[in-house]
Amino acid sequence: MLTISMLNLFLDSLEEGVLFLDKNRKVLAANRAAAQMTGREGESLIDLLCPSIFQGTKCAKSCELRGECALTQGSRAQDIVQDIVLERPDHTSVSLRMWARLLPPSDNLPVACAIILRDRSREAELEQNVTERLQLGSMVGHSPAIQKLYSQILRAAQSDASVLLTGESGTGKELVAKALHDNSERAKGPYVPVHCASLPENLLESELFGYAKGAFTGATIARIGRFEAADGGTLLLDEIGEIPLGTQVKLLRVLQEREVVRLGENHARPVNVRVIAATHRDLTAMVERGQFREDLYYRLRVLPLHVPPLRDRKEDISMLANKLLGDLSTRYKRENMRLSHEALLALEAYDWPGNIRQLFNALEYALVHADDAVIRPTDLPPEIEGAERATPRAPAGAAPLVRPYYRTGRPLENEAEIISRTLAEAGGNKAEAARRLGMSRTTLWKRLKLADS
Repeated sequence: MLTISMLNLFLDSLEEGVLFLDKNRKVLAANRAAAQMTGREGESLIDLLCPSIFQGTKCAKSCELRGECALTQGSRAQDIVQDIVLERPDHTSVSLRMWARLLPPSDNLPVACAIILRDRSREAELEQNVTERLQLGSMVGHSPAIQKLYSQILRAAQSDASVLLTGESGTGKELVAKALHDNSERAKGPYVPVHCASLPENLLESELFGYAKGAFTGATIARIGRFEAADGGTLLLDEIGEIPLGTQVKLLRVLQEREVVRLGENHARPVNVRVIAATHRDLTAMVERGQFREDLYYRLRVLPLHVPPLRDRKEDISMLANKLLGDLSTRYKRENMRLSHEALLALEAYDWPGNIRQLFNALEYALVHADDAVIRPTDLPPEIEGAERATPRAPAGAAPLVRPYYRTGRPLENEAEIISRTLAEAGGNKAEAARRLGMSRTTLWKRLKLADS
């Protein structure tokens, strides 16, 4: 049986503040959150008139003018919401959102209504948390695979140990490396990427370690290498699997001794560099075949991170597509470009063997071929256009793929319909609908209010 003490315990556990008023707008009871938000002791709120608590605000002025609480004029289906800035007795200010609930008449309780308060600074904090969850550096996504990677990146960023990034070509290993650098204590130092596969063997060593004047024909001046250039920061060795065995020996020495010897010199120079290596190749198999040194492999693989392919994080495709399309729109000076719902379905149905790089190229192709601001399936490359038709439908009762919303300033063509359908599929549960859509409950509430206006 519900008791008064149980009810008080429940009310005090709420994040929202609650004030119970009688028919004359006098406070009969208040929970702990309401006392904290208004800057008053709980007992001191009792018997105060509601307008005196919120004195000077628009809500209080309206209340005094009407002689009744204006917030109670709304129906249960459509609350009247009032945003105010309250100056508390200690002269600090707080931004609050208010609404009211009329309570049924009772012979035992003189309570007429409940005023509900929400700290809007808390909402802003929640929005920021969601933004941080959906994006890390230039990476975006809310799928379980990418969320796991975000956690691993932030954990690895606290260390100075070498990191080995593995994953298929085009998955964004360079973005992961940059996120590692930007979230580490070396963020203010240099970030130097080297694409090892793009340098011929005879130039790779001079690029990495530098050279002295006269070290070889054409060396008319001394030059520092990438290790020295990255001193105090991070060095990315992209496509590390392409480094020849001879250079691997010298690289291992640098990692062990933390010093480099320029070509043509015989004295070492100390370097303070965090090394991140990346590859799409199977280094374990290369070690077994004698193509990659085992000691170097383990020296690089102190903290291994695997970047998932796009086919394993299809929930992120709409986010990625909108972000990439925004970048392309700026480059091509075609503002307000957006994807139709049918084009998004085709993108989600495709398996993306070339991963994010292929997605970028497909969107660039579509932008060039689109006649107006809306990209349709016919604007996509032929192999992607037909992917949605070739994909078998989900069996009856299976949960549909959720297409998350991404804040780019350019909503999807029929975003309102997507939100409405997702809310219906969630049985009207806004928290569940927000989770499926990849947005906070606050954002969902704002979108619903906008759709109703």
